[in-house]
Amino acid sequence: MQLKKFTLVIFLFSAFYVSKVSAQVLTQEDSLSAGLINKQQATVISGYGEAKYGIDTKRKSAEASLKRVVLFLGHKFNNKISLFTELEVEDALVSQSGEGVAGKGGVSLEQAFLKFNLNPNTYLVAGLIVPRIGIINENHLPTTFNGVDRPFLEEQLIPSTWREVGVGLYGQFTQIPGLNYSLAVTNGLNSEGFSSDGGITGGRQLGQASNGMNLGVTGALLYYVGDFRIQASGYIGGSTAKEQRVADSLQLNSGPFGNPVSLGEMNVQYNKSGFAVRALGTIINIKNASAINRAFANNTPEQMYGGYGELAYDLLYPTHKGEKAFVIFGRYEYINLSAKVPSNGLQNNANEKQYIVGGFTYKPIRGIAIKADYVRRITGEFNQALIVTPFPQQIPYFKNNGFVNLGVAYNF
Repeated sequence: MQLKKFTLVIFLFSAFYVSKVSAQVLTQEDSLSAGLINKQQATVISGYGEAKYGIDTKRKSAEASLKRVVLFLGHKFNNKISLFTELEVEDALVSQSGEGVAGKGGVSLEQAFLKFNLNPNTYLVAGLIVPRIGIINENHLPTTFNGVDRPFLEEQLIPSTWREVGVGLYGQFTQIPGLNYSLAVTNGLNSEGFSSDGGITGGRQLGQASNGMNLGVTGALLYYVGDFRIQASGYIGGSTAKEQRVADSLQLNSGPFGNPVSLGEMNVQYNKSGFAVRALGTIINIKNASAINRAFANNTPEQMYGGYGELAYDLLYPTHKGEKAFVIFGRYEYINLSAKVPSNGLQNNANEKQYIVGGFTYKPIRGIAIKADYVRRITGEFNQALIVTPFPQQIPYFKNNGFVNLGVAYNF
């Protein structure tokens, strides 16, 4: 009910302002791809990265991490066809080092696709693509969002960076300036990786060889009007990533949309004279969660939802107009990963979460961000029945906890 009210407020707010301002196209992509558009050379190298130092105030512990370093390599074959690739290393060290230290990180391709320009308003992509859904998934450069970490909702509910193998069509409605559309068909999810506390995040297949015939379809409408960016997107896809004989043995529906997962979201962004507002609401339904739980015993929920709102102001905007920035911000997030649980699942009130985040982002030049924030996390009680083999020195769970974070980020 809270989500429905939240989404309705966003919609009414958007509709009111759309009716009062003139249309204006301000299209910009996360890309790193801009180098192939704005520069004449055929091949472009660029990238981004971020590092974090965080303190858990209740556990009296700290962690330092080079969260990710991403290398972008793009090539323009001609004015019609281009290649985009991003190779990501997370947490600095992947395998055993020469000093005998085991790595905790990973290496993966974040994007790898060909882009075909069909006409000035339409293009097609094919390969490992990042569908247009939410705010962060497509626009995830660490210098473009406030906070040392990405918004928690867009990691726990809408998993970022969510990429799959498929094809996508992107374009503009020429009759309505500023109105853009996208439609993508990719491989689906793997419900074996779903969980109570991680939602569908563990079900992403991320371009790996996958079994089964399941598909996913993502569609979005994106409207730039005046100082607003308004988007509504949705996803529906199968989650039985098994060949039919295996699915039958697990008593799971197979086929392109077997055991479907549906996701809907709407977000609004406003930027003017140093002020910035972001708001997003989303809901996820897993129709056959009971059958998934029976097959994999992973406590998959039937429904999850959440929303967040953020307000920010650039103190240096009056004198530097965005070339240099000192942004102060505050964000409130509500997430419920166990809004509805099937009869064969266990409710965990710790999955109902609130995050109150406040801090600053300092940008001495474009492409560099120095960040600091304080996060207050408030949750329900953890269900002890979910601990199968209790450990005598079990780490205590704090329903109300605070975190202090420092970070640096770059993109070029």
